[in-house]
Amino acid sequence: MQKQDLRRASAVLLCGAMLLCTGCKQKTVTLESNDNTGQITEQTLSASDIVNFTLPQKGEEIVVMTIKDYGDVKIKLFPEETPKGVENFKELVKSGFYDELIFHRVVDGFVIQGGDPKGNGTGGVDAWGSETGFAQTISGHLCHVSGALAYAIGSDKMNKSQFYIVTGEEVTPDYLQQLRDYGVSLSPEATQLYQHAGGVPYLDGGYEVFGQVFDGLEHCLEIQKVTVDGNSKPKTPVVIEKAIVTEYDGAVPHWYNAAGEEISISSD
Repeated sequence: MQKQDLRRASAVLLCGAMLLCTGCKQKTVTLESNDNTGQITEQTLSASDIVNFTLPQKGEEIVVMTIKDYGDVKIKLFPEETPKGVENFKELVKSGFYDELIFHRVVDGFVIQGGDPKGNGTGGVDAWGSETGFAQTISGHLCHVSGALAYAIGSDKMNKSQFYIVTGEEVTPDYLQQLRDYGVSLSPEATQLYQHAGGVPYLDGGYEVFGQVFDGLEHCLEIQKVTVDGNSKPKTPVVIEKAIVTEYDGAVPHWYNAAGEEISISSD
């Protein structure tokens, strides 16, 4: 199935951990390369409870990430869903931790990943200076639609500073059937969201989503097209010039799907 083939993800690393769909011939879906249980990870989401596309309230704290040569990426955070994950990210941003770091892994149709001070996917600390990190909080109210912000983890499954923004790909009926064949379960409502926005549905349940890009995703979609080396590292550095915590000013959002088309999101 060309681009929609789940096997395309088997070579993608997030913080040194193998992502999804290893051993597709055995029809199993695993979330870590060292997971040899053969168990299928299932997560059912209800769109009535999915909050990714909730617009911030005016005056609410958001994060604005300025990417050099690209522009601003505005992110809503979800402290009510993942309190420690949001606190960690905000404190790192406020400390200037992310300033001048690069996106060290970029995979077209999947994610752009950054937050490693070593710049090679092997580093990172949490906001309290620990290299151990802290346990995931995975909310069933957040999913991996295009623009989702989540923590990249290693085999220890602990959150630190590394994160990724989902660029994703189109989610077609054929793709959804392939997901079902591999044991990934989505509610009809979640299926509708993925078909509307695109994303990476098979990551749900394995990684902590804690934010959503509501403006500037077009820059991430542009970044995913850069030339990379054999480790998916951009040959020309993609640099986070600055990241700040600020208040949302109420400006009109610009939601985009995985194809780069601006879409409307109902507030209902």
